[in-house]
Amino acid sequence: MFAPKRILVPTDFSDYSDDALRQALELAKQYNAKVYLLHVSNPVSQCTTDYCLDPSTFQQIENYEMLKAKEMMQRELKKFPEFQEIEVISDIREGEPVEEILKEQEEKGVDLIVMPSHGKTGFLKRLMGQVSEKVMEEAKSPVLLVRH
Repeated sequence: MFAPKRILVPTDFSDYSDDALRQALELAKQYNAKVYLLHVSNPVSQCTTDYCLDPSTFQQIENYEMLKAKEMMQRELKKFPEFQEIEVISDIREGEPVEEILKEQEEKGVDLIVMPSHGKTGFLKRLMGQVSEKVMEEAKSPVLLVRH
């Protein structure tokens, strides 16, 4: 019988991601597993076509984005007080979502990925659907898609 011990949950802080996190926490409680909560943020560009930010302003923006993501991660975890006894390790990475999710899986020795079948709405919904599909194709462990 499959009993996961390390569960990875990628999040974009949407309600869909909350559903996936709840499912992962329930599995973790049942199997006494760790949960790795991962948010992948898009890199901030220092330059556009005809303008570049000075290095100090660019650094301030990057720091602000990281701080905002950390605050969102804390809010995410506070939504589920009934699972406080479960060990949840959060991580924030910058880069391309599929690549970073697969890196996290490899580095943490994850044996199950739980993620929403799609993201927020509109373009993000379609993008997360593509991310989920690619992760399913390339992951070395089972992927549980939580549908809505």
